[in-house]
Amino acid sequence: MPEQVSASAEVPGRESFGSRLGAAMAVRGPLCVGIDPHPALLKSWGLTDDADGLRRFSLTVLEAVAPLAAAVKPQVALYERHGSAGIAVLEEVLAGARDESVLTIADAKRGDIGSTMAAYADAWLRDDSPLAADSVTLSPYLGFESLRPALDLAADTGRGVFVLALTSNPEGASVQHVGGADSVARRITEAATAENARYSGSLGSVGLVVGATVGDALASLGLDLAAVRGPILAPGLGAQGATPADLRATFGAAYPHVLGTSSRDILRAGPGLRELREAARRTLDGLAGQ
Repeated sequence: MPEQVSASAEVPGRESFGSRLGAAMAVRGPLCVGIDPHPALLKSWGLTDDADGLRRFSLTVLEAVAPLAAAVKPQVALYERHGSAGIAVLEEVLAGARDESVLTIADAKRGDIGSTMAAYADAWLRDDSPLAADSVTLSPYLGFESLRPALDLAADTGRGVFVLALTSNPEGASVQHVGGADSVARRITEAATAENARYSGSLGSVGLVVGATVGDALASLGLDLAAVRGPILAPGLGAQGATPADLRATFGAAYPHVLGTSSRDILRAGPGLRELREAARRTLDGLAGQ
């Protein structure tokens, strides 16, 4: 059974992340573009592997895709590798996305207990934090309830979270599939479903990360993602092999809540703005069935 949901609820007068994301997906479509400044991509763009190259890469991607994407997802590790200068660039990217009215998902995969989890929540979800994003990815493998500080702060500030549930990396199955009909992935899914009961409207603010290439694992594990009533972040579109048709087949009734995520397949079209935007447009058209 899912663990007890906190009594806290949405704060009156603050629109929830789920509501804002649902509106963005309705207007722009279900595309999330990963901003992943891998060293190889920086090199292919003719950029230096330092904070200056990081900044030019990131802001170019943001400028190109902001009119098309419902959200952008900067990969935090690829900024951290440049130290404090890289984190300063990440702060600039998050601020720039706010200026462009595109939602942000900080792909940090944070997870801890007690005051440490509360500190992570403060970093990514507190109103006056320089790293405040619209949402953050979280790892629940110290127990879903260990995420409580982030779950509650997100509700209080109108932000959201995406909890790792069923990832497509080969190693993930050794943890997430354990338990069969009562798998770890199913327990995480059920806990997110219960958490979204605090949110009104059609889309809650507790989303799940489910790989676009998980194939029949949803069916074999008996996961009902449509019942979660939260957004599904589906990385793996494009370069990792998943197509928009695969997403529709894999997610079925939950597909209207799926945010298809593409990174390298779009980013390798750079550094030209027009080429990046055309690549994003092609991906978006595929997700919309055009």
